[in-house]
Formats: sequence, structure tokens, C-alpha cells
Amino acid sequence: MTPVIVADHLTKYYGPRLAVDDVSFEVGAGEVLGLLGPNGSGKSTILRMLTGYLHATSGRARIAGFDVMEQGLEARRHIGYVPEDVPLYAHMTVVEFLGFMGRLKGVKQHHLGRAVGSACERLSLDHVRRLAISKLSRGYRQRVAIAQALLNEPDLLIFDEPTNGLDPRQIIEMRELIRSLSARHTILVTSHILGEIERVATRVAILLDGRLLTVRQLHSDDRVKLLLRVRTQTAAGLRAALGTVPGVMEVASRPGPGDATTHEIMVDIANRAVAEHVAAAVTRSGSGLLEMTEKRTDLEDLFLELTAGASA
Repeated sequence: MTPVIVADHLTKYYGPRLAVDDVSFEVGAGEVLGLLGPNGSGKSTILRMLTGYLHATSGRARIAGFDVMEQGLEARRHIGYVPEDVPLYAHMTVVEFLGFMGRLKGVKQHHLGRAVGSACERLSLDHVRRLAISKLSRGYRQRVAIAQALLNEPDLLIFDEPTNGLDPRQIIEMRELIRSLSARHTILVTSHILGEIERVATRVAILLDGRLLTVRQLHSDDRVKLLLRVRTQTAAGLRAALGTVPGVMEVASRPGPGDATTHEIMVDIANRAVAEHVAAAVTRSGSGLLEMTEKRTDLEDLFLELTAGASA
């Protein structure tokens, strides 16, 4: 199946400044890819190149098989884009604005009313559809912005910092909305907030200083930490014993309270008996196992690991 997004060695200079540095990735149908990085890492620039708002200095991008530069109109027909600061016409009512945007997107007149009605229903806008946009809260204005992106039933939805400026309740509602939309659309969403990406994305791409550091599956079960608190006289001997256990990939130790030592062990969760084998190895080494807990590697751990020592 053709990927919905193909970014192929995208590079962008603003004058002498390198904003995006040779970035490549693909997004398949039905995926939610989170584009994560601090402010100034190149997230918005990548989105603007994917949507045709900016020309890449070098490299290419394809949306649903169409080249963004050479087949721009065809590519954009498959995109619903919600930029960070959406230009809404405050004097229009919700239904007037959506009708106007539908005509701009080329929605046929005899389908326009149905498209606007469907978007209002999906975004829970029916009770405000006759209100002027100027009368809406920030959260509802964001919903209107997303509604216009849905009018042409695109394969791809792109959200640039969709929770910026929202209060905590609106952030939760936006998170749930993105999850619901992922059932019918491929989604690319950016944020500099790790927790928001972790809650909605299936994969994450981490950027720093315009460079793509990694594209990684989220919520996979392949990396787990076992945290041990052990009473031992010879930490080196314990590490040697743990190193013989199948599935143990890494052992790090630090002083604990009293005469205990805390050990962090990276293990392969595919080996379901690894915790039992670790406990047996601790006992055989002559050490006392005081506590063992499991901690899955989260996005924060991954981000800090990848960006350690790099400029931010």
C-alpha cells in the first residue's frame, strides 16, 4: 500500500540558516505520527513543506502518491491542515465560514450542505453553528478550525500544536477528539509537549536543531526496566551474575539507602520469565533481594536519552 506521507531528504534553508537538515520518514494509512521537538526544531517548517506552503531547498515530499511541488493541487486534495494559528473570519457564523471553506476546497455545491453538517456533527458544533466565530471560546474556535479540515474528507489530517492556548479541560477534549479522528484518517501532529504526543500517537519522530534523531514505535513491549533494590557486598559480582541471565541487556548501579544498592536492569520483555531468572541470579550471587519493580521505557526517557549532550 502506498504510504500517505513520504518525506524524502527534506532540507530547508532560510538564507544562511539551516532549519531542516536532510529529514526522511514515511507514514502509512491509519497511523498517528507525533512530530516532537523543542521550539525551533523544525516541526512547523516540515509541515509547511509537506503541504506545499514552502518549497524545500532540496528533497521531495509526496502525499497519497502525489508530489507536493509537481502535483500540488492533487496532493492538497488529500490534506486537511490545521496550522498553529488558524485564520478564522470572526464576523462569519460557523456555518457561513465552513461553507466558504468548502467552496474554496472544491466541494461540489450539491454536497456542500451535507459536508458542513457532517463536520459540525463530528466536532459537536451543531449548537453553535449559527453563532459568529467571534462569540466562541478558544476551544470551540479550534474545533471550527478542525471542522474545515474535514470538509473534503482528506486521507491526511495535519495538526500543528493543536493544544496551544487551551485550558486543561479543552486539552483533554482535544486529545479525545484526535483519537476519534484517527479511526478514519492518517494523522500527523506536532507538539513540544511530550505527554500530549505520548497520549495520541502510535509512532513518534523526534527532532532537534532540524535533524531527525529517530522514528520510534510507541507503546511497544520490547524494552522494560527492572528496578532492583539489593543488599550486597560486591556490586561487581552481582552485575556479573545478572549479565548471564538471558534477556538482560544492560545493568547500571547506584548507591541506595543503608547498605542497599539500587540496580536498573534493561531487559527484553519477550523473555517472559526474565524477572524470575533475575531474582534467582541475585540469590545465587549471595545478595539479598529487597525489592523489584517494573518500569516501561516512556517517551520522556527516550527523549532525554536521545538529546543528552545536544544543543537545544
